[in-house]
Amino acid sequence: MFGYLTDALADLLFGMTGLYGQWRTERFFFDAVTTEIRWVLRRPDETNVVLSIHRLQDLAVSLGLPDGAGELEWRSTHSRAELVHAVLRAAEEVLERHGEEGYRELWQAHPFPMAGLQDLRRLHSRHDACAEHAEPPRPAATAA
Repeated sequence: MFGYLTDALADLLFGMTGLYGQWRTERFFFDAVTTEIRWVLRRPDETNVVLSIHRLQDLAVSLGLPDGAGELEWRSTHSRAELVHAVLRAAEEVLERHGEEGYRELWQAHPFPMAGLQDLRRLHSRHDACAEHAEPPRPAATAA
């Protein structure tokens, strides 16, 4: 069970936005009440992501430890486009099912991370050519 005081969905969304930046590795973690669940996203090239999830037992000291200090729970390789698309769909399903108010009631300490969702949609649409998450067209400027 994840601690409700952490902003897990926002951390996930903003971690995914990092896949479009200059750094080859992104890290974020979920607080599982004394245990750290660390996600490590490595980009061996511009289109692929190696996802590793590590469990580190003592959150009080684990934040400074290397990834290898924890137990590897999961490792898989995906195209960036497929991974981000799946995360976007899951976040959109949460929003559709609960709405912003319902999410806040369930998660208590944090609102739905709309800015993270919008940023990731924009990046995914622009860099991965995803038509499903395309930005809506901007209205044309009108002459006064």
